[in-house]
Amino acid sequence: MENARFNDVVMTEEQIRAVIGNPTPPVVKKEIAYLDTNCRTFIAKCPFVLISSCDREGRMDISPKRDPAGFVQVLDERTLVIPDRPGNRRADTFKNILQNDRVGLFFLIPGKQETLRVSGRAKIVRDLGLREQMAVGGKIPDFAIVVTIDQAFFHCPKCMIRSHLWNPETWPDQTGLPSLAEAVVAAGKLNETVEQVQERIDHDTKTRLY
Repeated sequence: MENARFNDVVMTEEQIRAVIGNPTPPVVKKEIAYLDTNCRTFIAKCPFVLISSCDREGRMDISPKRDPAGFVQVLDERTLVIPDRPGNRRADTFKNILQNDRVGLFFLIPGKQETLRVSGRAKIVRDLGLREQMAVGGKIPDFAIVVTIDQAFFHCPKCMIRSHLWNPETWPDQTGLPSLAEAVVAAGKLNETVEQVQERIDHDTKTRLY
């Protein structure tokens, strides 16, 4: 049994509340089911969002989406759209959405300690007029993810403060960290060399950024 390794496993919300207590009214009431002016302003200045998705078996995925600030467009107070740029062709988010349309979004703005959390239901669309509005460098995205909002709220800055995420002076030394090529070769037990995989990664970055 998985729990046999641990002696004190939390099984109910009551056990959690006994330790941390209940949230204050402002924390509860900050949650809304639409995108208000503050949400729209944050999204318009955001160049980076993480999208979480889940397949029918409950297997989770978190995928980064990034572009010039404002790349996520708000269509109305209940709807936003995210362009899809060329990636590694795994299409994990797409495959999950086809099985389970619930997604979570985590918006980050460099240097901003507060973050925005949004959740809702997603669909994959190819409407040309919509995709043309999200072209970058003359390149039109092949797909777009439309999210209908169920929940939105701003998250406090404590995690950013503790991690010093935006403070370069505190960033950890990267010595010893594997490159993407090294990690791919090791995980896949590939016959290709690290140099060959790195060359392909570099070429892909140059030719498929948009």
